[in-house]
Amino acid sequence: MKQRFWQPDKRIIFASVIIIGLCTTGRAAPWWRYYVKQSDDWYRSAEGKRIADNILSWQSVYGSWPKNVNTAIVKFSGDANDIHGTFDNGATTDEMRLLARAFRATQDKRYRQAFLKALDHILQAQYASGGWPQFYPPSKQYHRHITFNDDTMVRIMRLLLEISTSENYNFIDVDRRKAAKASFDRGIRCILKCQIRVNGKLTVWCAQHDEIDYRPRPARTYELVSLSGEESVGILKLLMSLDNPDPEVIEAVNAAVQWFESVKVSGIKLRWVNGERIAVEDPNAPVLWARFYEIETNRPFFCGRDGIKKYDYNSIEAERRDEYEWYGNWPGDVASDYAKWKQKWLPNAREK
Repeated sequence: MKQRFWQPDKRIIFASVIIIGLCTTGRAAPWWRYYVKQSDDWYRSAEGKRIADNILSWQSVYGSWPKNVNTAIVKFSGDANDIHGTFDNGATTDEMRLLARAFRATQDKRYRQAFLKALDHILQAQYASGGWPQFYPPSKQYHRHITFNDDTMVRIMRLLLEISTSENYNFIDVDRRKAAKASFDRGIRCILKCQIRVNGKLTVWCAQHDEIDYRPRPARTYELVSLSGEESVGILKLLMSLDNPDPEVIEAVNAAVQWFESVKVSGIKLRWVNGERIAVEDPNAPVLWARFYEIETNRPFFCGRDGIKKYDYNSIEAERRDEYEWYGNWPGDVASDYAKWKQKWLPNAREK
């Protein structure tokens, strides 16, 4: 079945923006958290049922949901064949969490059926290599690559682990829960195979990797092959969340933490000047990390829509500086998390 891209009505976008603005703390709009924390009585109320039914209406024929739309606020009344579902930006996994919560509260079989359809879709979408594309069936463009960008694969894997271990998902049959755990385990092996090795030393990950041979791959014109200072954080935290990590996981975690420590950016601060964001020197600026690092050199780089790599943030066009996160504090709490992880799993390890 051929997928078609659906452009939402502007009124829907406007309504979604209002709710997302109230409930968002990141790029992947976790609006679902507002609803998931509601009581069982709320889910049984007319309002709770309306929200859950709205979400049902947005499920694509494959079992996924579209991104960048708050599917809880407005009911979709068009042709489901026109809905382009994805795993990107928190889509699908967010809706699944809410429907699971709704089913536990109401026992409405429609919510369980929709959840299972989505779960089967996720399991089917996993490549033999263990990774997931941005959506399924995949396109022939960069979306087909193993997608760590915006924590896409990490979000899928965290949900699969919850499904296989949490009592909240006891409504799922045993075979599917086992399949979810096996899928998660394959995902971990994929992550380990994707970790980039430079001159014999493990580093971190690219935002996309080849779905067959695991090599780093580019995405949009300004998203070149790189060592990712952002997406690698989510992957690292997932690995540190594993119980009884095996030697490969331990090696991967140690290497990634060391890499992050080695590529800190000091003395640079981003400021808005005359309506544009620019980088200025500031010896008192807090430590930052770059979004992209050159694989061979660990040198931060930037790129405009022309696809040309540059090493000066201020040299790319204002639109890309203003609309894209080239610097950030994504690994800010990794050091403290790592200290706790080492104490728990490597209590006799010596500091290097």
